[in-house]
Amino acid sequence: MLSALAASTLFLISYVIYHANVGSRPFPGTGPIRYAYFTILITHVLLAATILPLALITATRGLRAQYERHTKIARWTLPIWLYVSVTGVVIYLMLYRMY
Repeated sequence: MLSALAASTLFLISYVIYHANVGSRPFPGTGPIRYAYFTILITHVLLAATILPLALITATRGLRAQYERHTKIARWTLPIWLYVSVTGVVIYLMLYRMY
């Protein structure tokens, strides 16, 4: 889990640096696929902002051997983290590979 946290941290840093230099790209699709894209994007962004404190709290509780408290929050952290990871790939594919 610490390796996943470290990898996610490195990805977030590289993502922010890349987009600070390159900017953003508008979604070129139209019709229903556009609505699907923005639905996925909005949920991804909101949950990505949520996962940062959740992951830090979960890791801290695990490292401090507060296993009962760790387990309670980890039940929420893992599925949200997985959703954010998968939807990040889906957003990338929709934005850069579909069109």
